[in-house]
Amino acid sequence: MRTPAQQAELALLLEVAGTPKPGNVDRHRDLEELRFEHFLAGAVGARTGLDLAADGEPVGTAFERAVKGMAAQGGDNTQFGALLLLTPLVRAARDDLTRATVSSVCENTTVADAAGFYRAFDHVDVFVDEPPADMEPLDVRRGSDAIPALEERELTLFDVMERSVPGDDVAREWLTDFERSFGAAERLADTDETEPLSKRTADVFLELLAERPDTLVANRRGEDVATSVSERAAQLLADDGLESDPDALEAFADDLVSRGINPGTTADVTAAGLFIALEREAISV
Repeated sequence: MRTPAQQAELALLLEVAGTPKPGNVDRHRDLEELRFEHFLAGAVGARTGLDLAADGEPVGTAFERAVKGMAAQGGDNTQFGALLLLTPLVRAARDDLTRATVSSVCENTTVADAAGFYRAFDHVDVFVDEPPADMEPLDVRRGSDAIPALEERELTLFDVMERSVPGDDVAREWLTDFERSFGAAERLADTDETEPLSKRTADVFLELLAERPDTLVANRRGEDVATSVSERAAQLLADDGLESDPDALEAFADDLVSRGINPGTTADVTAAGLFIALEREAISV
């Protein structure tokens, strides 16, 4: 039987193996400077931090260690957002992996946890929008240099996530009891077990993308582009669009990659859903 940390590592590996996931790295597609093997190495590197979460270490400590290990490969940032979801989920799995339990884990984070989150930015380059002028001292891109301002304001990690919504759907999961992550797990459990899990994962990714514009795309390319990507995903799912044109999804995936449009937040939620489904034995490998 796998430990929660092993399940989380497997979830990261299964997420990147799902194909096609339009705009994202999968086993058939690389991005210009980010390749499939970088994600494999990132998942393995994150394991030590995930083990710390499973052992009951503070969320911030475990997250920073997971990010440090993840970043020790040539692609730099592969799974930062996914680890920000998986770390409290793994910590919650020590007791009972429910929305109430993970909500309690998140709400009871401390200023020290927030400091660990900020230190994680010392290890990796993460895309973040410019903060308002009054929030510049708390700019996460400052990494550990921002910790004195964080401590002065006595902000917990949950407080930091609260200040990131709207605009960041990974942070939004922290505030909604991981609503979409648990929903993704339920969808994975309802998929056809006779099909490869890589395809089932990609199917759920596309459903999530169709339902809600990806916030990473919105922050990088604008709300209109993010909305158009979601609308295209919805069109493919509607009226048996994929059955009438089986090549349409592959073409959509290739188009987003060629345009540099990366729905990475949707991939993060998919990874969290995979972990929940694996840990609850709703899917098996």
